[in-house]
Amino acid sequence: MPVQIMLNKGKVPVKIYTRDVDSASMTQLTNMSQLPFIHHHIAAMPDVHLGKGATVGSVIPTKDAIIPAAVGVDIGCGMNAVRISLKAKDLPDSLRRSRRAIEAAIPVGFDMHPRDKVKASTLNAMAKPLQSITDKHAGLTKMVRNFHRTWGRQLGTLGGGNHFIELCLDENEDVWIMLHSGSRGIG
Repeated sequence: MPVQIMLNKGKVPVKIYTRDVDSASMTQLTNMSQLPFIHHHIAAMPDVHLGKGATVGSVIPTKDAIIPAAVGVDIGCGMNAVRISLKAKDLPDSLRRSRRAIEAAIPVGFDMHPRDKVKASTLNAMAKPLQSITDKHAGLTKMVRNFHRTWGRQLGTLGGGNHFIELCLDENEDVWIMLHSGSRGIG
């Protein structure tokens, strides 16, 4: 996707990959671009929106500095896009049924999978690695109520805020699934 807006009001430019940016986010991006340790440029992705201390949906490269507010509360947040074997012509005229199936299968926000839907084999495969993490960071189990019963139910969930699942088409009419999901509170 080409740059839609180029903002040159700070020490480094801000490359914005959408036309839909609110004024508060523009101000926040401008302020960030004036910091002396920003490296080369800031990029704002199509999901850009106002954040606490740093604009959510932005890439802020720094030199010799870390901005905790840019990491935010959702340190495990990430995006992935996968091309699937379908072409645009293979999709139905209405995606309503597909959307309903996705929404029924994947909990969003603070919702979790029902206890009886989590496979024991999944929990067993993750038990030892999880135990090594909780042994090193005992505070995790104190921070999250019923930690050992809830973590498995959060696997394969979307999270909230600006997280999404999207079917996309590229210039070759290939279908992609794009996912933006988060860490669900425990990081």
